[in-house]
Amino acid sequence: MRGAAAGRDGGGGGLWVQVFSLWFPMSYQQEDFFKEYIKMMANIIVLNLIICISLAFWIVSMTANTYYGTLRPISPWRWLFSVLVPLVIATQGLKKKSLDHSGALGGLVVGFILTVANYSFFTSLFVFFVTSSKLTKWKKDIKKQIDSEYKEGGQRNWVQVFCNGGVPTELAVLYMIENGPGEIPIDFSKQYTASWMCLSLLGALACSAGDTWASEIGSVMSKSKPRLITTWEKVPVGTNGAVSFVGLLSSLLGGMAVGIAYFITQLIFVTDLEISAPQWPIIVFGAAAGLLGSIVDSYLGATMQYSGFDQNIGMVVSYQTKNSKHISGKPILDNNTVNLFSSIIIALVLPSMSWFFWPRR
Repeated sequence: MRGAAAGRDGGGGGLWVQVFSLWFPMSYQQEDFFKEYIKMMANIIVLNLIICISLAFWIVSMTANTYYGTLRPISPWRWLFSVLVPLVIATQGLKKKSLDHSGALGGLVVGFILTVANYSFFTSLFVFFVTSSKLTKWKKDIKKQIDSEYKEGGQRNWVQVFCNGGVPTELAVLYMIENGPGEIPIDFSKQYTASWMCLSLLGALACSAGDTWASEIGSVMSKSKPRLITTWEKVPVGTNGAVSFVGLLSSLLGGMAVGIAYFITQLIFVTDLEISAPQWPIIVFGAAAGLLGSIVDSYLGATMQYSGFDQNIGMVVSYQTKNSKHISGKPILDNNTVNLFSSIIIALVLPSMSWFFWPRR
């Protein structure tokens, strides 16, 4: 009975309660109180660690600026904003079940690094996270009937957070090493490396947004069956690698939304736009990254992800079962790995495309 009570809560406190209850028998009320206490203490410890780590970032940046005299230090206000705002967003995501505990912790790390590096990175991440969370919950009753792995609220864990946010986080760190924290105009003629990193990061986030928008909107709004991107055959809704016109259009709009967020932030925080290259192409290339990312993701899903139709549950599954009939793909990658590879590919391709077409002043 006690093990069943702990199993009701999939959070981090369940295991500790089971271990503790072996030595000290407790009632259900005491177990619930103990689980909440463990969660609260874990959150307090994590919060203190985050504050200490972020403060260490600030001290290192001030020291580097004093010693080298070339890098811009992190201002106290930027440091404070980079700690508090991601903390509030992660907390709200946890309350609304958009993130589980591990996803919230991963989101704090990603959010802090992107925010302290560049406010344009933060707004792009914010738009991706908010819109994706809202769309995941949108028409959830329909999605439960077509998605065998649907989770209430989405509840992204740390693996999903880092597969979508890992590439942008690494690029944000490289950006700070190259340029220091702060906002700059994208201008290949004046700041080639930093501009390359900015567009690479934009491409990774727009790719993730485009894929999410395509999946969440296309699966419920398309009037016709999707088609497998490799053979163009009609397949059941939920098949990995299936595309539809509504889904592709949604991916374009998802990437554009990220690009618009980045562009507006540039207008607000960048001071020397009048002598820099035009910034409006950010919106165009954001939309392109969303569309291309969705296509790349679909191709990888169609070839390297298993899709089969399970007769028992009447849904498409991503793993082989006794009653599943193969539709497409091989069981090489899972959905998280496909998302990671797609964002890496777009992060590499988009800056090259942008450099070729970006208008010069």
